Amino acid sequence: MNKIYMDHAASTPVHPMVAEEMLRVMSGTYGNASSVHAFGRDAKRIVSTSRETIASAIGARSADLVFTSGGTESDNAALFGAAYARVDRGRHLLVSQIEHHAVLHAAQRLAEEGFEVEYIPVDIRGRVDLDWIREHVRPDTTLISVMFANNEVGTMQPVREIGAFARERGIWFHTDAVQALGSLPLDCGDLNADLISFSAHKINGPQGIGALYIAPNIKLAPILYGGNQERKRRAGTENLAGMAGFAKAVELAVSGLEERHAESLRLRKQLLDGLKDTIGEEAFVVNGDPEHSLAHVVNISFPAVGTETMLMNLDMEGIAAASGSACTSGSLETSHVLRAMGLPEKVLNSAIRFSFGLGNTSEEIEAVVKSIETITGRVRTKR
Repeated sequence: MNKIYMDHAASTPVHPMVAEEMLRVMSGTYGNASSVHAFGRDAKRIVSTSRETIASAIGARSADLVFTSGGTESDNAALFGAAYARVDRGRHLLVSQIEHHAVLHAAQRLAEEGFEVEYIPVDIRGRVDLDWIREHVRPDTTLISVMFANNEVGTMQPVREIGAFARERGIWFHTDAVQALGSLPLDCGDLNADLISFSAHKINGPQGIGALYIAPNIKLAPILYGGNQERKRRAGTENLAGMAGFAKAVELAVSGLEERHAESLRLRKQLLDGLKDTIGEEAFVVNGDPEHSLAHVVNISFPAVGTETMLMNLDMEGIAAASGSACTSGSLETSHVLRAMGLPEKVLNSAIRFSFGLGNTSEEIEAVVKSIETITGRVRTKR
């Protein structure tokens, strides 16, 4: 059975050139970047070069980029760091309802510590309302956190406008750009954001490495203590191979962005057109914003087939997709993103996320469409 991977929004295969770069570092550089001898200097050079490569590709200064263990740590560092650093100003935070759990659970913990968190609602397409934000900021609001593009439905947010408003009010603005990196043109200096989260494994880089952009005027309270790495902003011995792989992945992602975007749009169209031709337009619903969405993420509900049933049957046919919702004790929980969008129960409970990337082909899309046709037909027959 040929396996088909369509869950690139969760994690991506490592690009061969990235793996090659990482192997080069792991095979030849083993010093600690904090050491003063030649081996340490070689290691330090990899850290500096990797940081400069990534910063240059995303419109940032290398000094503004802090390496982390991934998107989760970047989000946590942004929320906890900002909240603690500005506690003298206030304890009020605004966080969108559709954030990744790395943001939502951090916000929940801050609420338990006495901070006041208000959740920004979204419309049926998953877009936040800037007017709602304007109406709910207060003199003691210290941080607004709204993701660049959603990982479940692909909806993009008006981050530049939110950031511009926050800056006018002296409020720090954080955006989780984990899904946006490598999929959208990105310039840190143009986003009006004070804090931006990134991760390598969404762009054919290694798992376990990410970064947090911190604007020049922002002084975060660190959440890790130990050595003086990352200018005392993030303690811990540097992940040399991870950093080198991340840098190579960013380099490849940015240089091939237009080509990859066009290919994702083509695959997306082929999938949707194929479903229209086979099971009919009335048999599925596309969730998200058709005008403001990532090309490589498409969230589709099949009201006649429950999410678990569809995922299980797809998996049996070697097709990897996702629900986008949390899995607890082997059972799926309803997606908090789709719930926040106010979708009908049948749509909520039948949503599947397909996400494209390196290695996906037209032949695979054809196979997925045929499998969905078979599965939906089988379920209808049983009924």
